[in-house]
Amino acid sequence: MPSVVPMILRRMRVPLVVLIVAYSIATVGFTLIPGVDDQGNPWRMSFFEAFYVVSYTGSTIGFGEVPYDFSGGQRMWTMVSIYLTVFSWLYSVGIIISLLQDKSFRQELSRVQLQRSLRRFREPFYVICGYGDTGKLLTRSLLSRGMRVVIVDKDPEAIDSLRVKDQGLYVPGFTVDAEIPGNLVKAGLKHPLCRGVLAVTDNNHTNLKIATTVKLLNKHSQVFCRAGSEENANNMLSFGTDLVVNPYQDFARRLLLGIRQPDTHRVYDWLTSLPGAALPERPMPPQGRWILCGFGPFGRAVYEALSKEAGIELVVVTPHPKQPDVPAGSVEGKGTEAVTLREAGIDKAVALVVATPDDADNLSVMMTARELNSSIYMVALQNRLHNRLLFQAVNPELPVQTSFLVASRFLSVLNAPLLKEFLQEAEKQGNAWNEQLLARMGSITSTITPESWHVQIGDEETPAVTLALRLGEPVTLGNLCRSPRHRLTCLDTIPLMLRRNGRNTLLPDEKENLEPGDRVLFCGTDKANNQMQWSLRHLNALRYVQTGHQRPDGLVWRWLAKRRAAPADVRE
Repeated sequence: MPSVVPMILRRMRVPLVVLIVAYSIATVGFTLIPGVDDQGNPWRMSFFEAFYVVSYTGSTIGFGEVPYDFSGGQRMWTMVSIYLTVFSWLYSVGIIISLLQDKSFRQELSRVQLQRSLRRFREPFYVICGYGDTGKLLTRSLLSRGMRVVIVDKDPEAIDSLRVKDQGLYVPGFTVDAEIPGNLVKAGLKHPLCRGVLAVTDNNHTNLKIATTVKLLNKHSQVFCRAGSEENANNMLSFGTDLVVNPYQDFARRLLLGIRQPDTHRVYDWLTSLPGAALPERPMPPQGRWILCGFGPFGRAVYEALSKEAGIELVVVTPHPKQPDVPAGSVEGKGTEAVTLREAGIDKAVALVVATPDDADNLSVMMTARELNSSIYMVALQNRLHNRLLFQAVNPELPVQTSFLVASRFLSVLNAPLLKEFLQEAEKQGNAWNEQLLARMGSITSTITPESWHVQIGDEETPAVTLALRLGEPVTLGNLCRSPRHRLTCLDTIPLMLRRNGRNTLLPDEKENLEPGDRVLFCGTDKANNQMQWSLRHLNALRYVQTGHQRPDGLVWRWLAKRRAAPADVRE
């Protein structure tokens, strides 16, 4: 603790001097004051005997008068020594307690301990900047996959909540400002096992600063950022940020996709939702007149997508209708009052988008709208996750949780880097193609969202497949989709895309022979993913799904198998 020790010494300098002076005075006094031995002869204490008496006197233990009974002068000096040393100790202990309660000292001590624990990391990890709703979702999801994380947040309460929660794995949490480059370095940015930094604070400038810091100080680490505006997102992308998610723009594009290609939207929704969540089955947005309550970042993104791109009739309700960027014909108000919604034409509208930055206002708008038009389709922005129960009680057809949007996008790319390209290619195929894919996906997972994962044929991820190819044994895509326990049983998985030499093949044939360097995107159940790893990493498991023959591992098992296969007379 190189930086903590000097801080302790600075604060304890005066108390240590006081203790040394008090003990010195008391010790010297005992050596100077005469006493009487057991024979009645004059006697004085040595320095050792005097220091021994002061030691047990100052600690108020009280072993008695040793080695002889004290004289009156010695007893008087004993009382002086008691008060002198005890008050010196009380003063010193008070300084120690105040030091332990000092905020800067506790932060520095915690930082040193965290850095020490970080140096002991032996697995790859991600640094998550911001421990709000999105940060908590990312932390929980990454830990559930066995990935290590480090948290950075300048709010002490956020880090305190991290420390009191049982995460299963130890999660270091730094109470520092992520905008300062040195703090990110202390949190592990330059650590050789740092895989990436996920910037999900609620401040656009902070996320931008984090992205620039990562790209300048550790070019090998990925950096994913949350952006609150298109301008901010373009700024981040301009210097090579690996992934930028603007949840408002992202949702607006998905809403537009749901109107134009509903089955394509469902495929997108299933593959980008948090794995293991309940399978989303929501009614698709209707065609007709829409009302938009709120014209902030989310409202503007929805207006651009629906009105300008899809040509949908959209009436805006906003407290500031005269602002330059607000469309003409907007209605003044929040939408929390019935008169405002009636003026916007709630009785003739088919859908309502509730997009104010306040959850209480959003709930009020939805409840009022239900009273005026019980059949209206609702899209509702939920700003804070702790209001989930209230939004579930209102039950909008399409709830929007920006934290879930950002977390799911980040996780989908971390787990399956090819997923973004696949979704772009799938959108180009049209709604009918995605309808067929949706039916196949529903056959393997009908209750929870599928998991997506990425496999690259190489020594690190697929040693068994690589070894088989080197031995001249062909390995097909279908071999990986067989159970390593019962080869006639197919795993609940679908190969979505094969990338070879820069070319993508959607829904590749299972008879396709794999080659070194191939990258394959799969979707399916978590169980299928775990079982596939056996075939990818263990040559015997791979040969079993290929041929149906199992070769025992180890000399003893091989000897037993050979003996069992031999004729009876040979065994005897």
